[in-house]
Amino acid sequence: MKAIIVANWKMNPATLKEAKGIFGSICKKAKGLSAEIVFCPPFAYFSIFENKFPNNVKIGAQNCFFEKAGAFTGEVSASQLFNLKCSYIIVGHSERRKYFNENDEIVNKKLKAVLDNKVTPILCIGETQEQRNAGEVQNVLMRQLKDGLQDIPVSKIQKTGLIIAYEPIWAIGTGRPCDVEESQKMRLLIKKILTGIYSQNIANHINILYGGSVCSSNSAGYIREAEYNGLLVGGASLNDKEFFQIIKNSI
Repeated sequence: MKAIIVANWKMNPATLKEAKGIFGSICKKAKGLSAEIVFCPPFAYFSIFENKFPNNVKIGAQNCFFEKAGAFTGEVSASQLFNLKCSYIIVGHSERRKYFNENDEIVNKKLKAVLDNKVTPILCIGETQEQRNAGEVQNVLMRQLKDGLQDIPVSKIQKTGLIIAYEPIWAIGTGRPCDVEESQKMRLLIKKILTGIYSQNIANHINILYGGSVCSSNSAGYIREAEYNGLLVGGASLNDKEFFQIIKNSI
């Protein structure tokens, strides 16, 4: 199975020229590699996908709204992203939850909208440092998965796919990644929760990514030792040399 390496650029880089430079550099180097590389730039930079790019490079979005269309100033629908040939949409990132007050009910609505439009959602889950210190990790992940996936039938997941990204909030952008051994425990816990929601067979077909201060020096461990199916990369994906090394370490 190919590793899925997702670049979440967030509200970066500063210019379209920089965005084109990073994207072009990775496309040139990564052509033919046995990894699926997903770029999730700001919506303003979607023009970088207008030209041809390698088959193993895909388009992703950082967010969407749950309504199909209408008077929702500033929002972008899953159907619009589908028409832009988006293959993936990130849903429920901790920054969306924190800064835009997205709760599990909103995340659930967005997941349904993404799946309805035949796009694969990347559902982000993870705990804060305070929740980890209080021994609440299992409860937090269980709530985020159960509430986020509420009333989403197996048939939808089988048809369109589903990716879970474990991103411990305390590790995102801090330079303090979750160590490989602990991250493996979290992957197994997520798999167990998914088995309870659906079945072991379905859980085995749901890819799980790790995110949170991923860099070239730790990326291989999450794939080879903790056995994640891929990585969700933030800041490091804005440096083409560093990001390419992360990709290479994952295959």
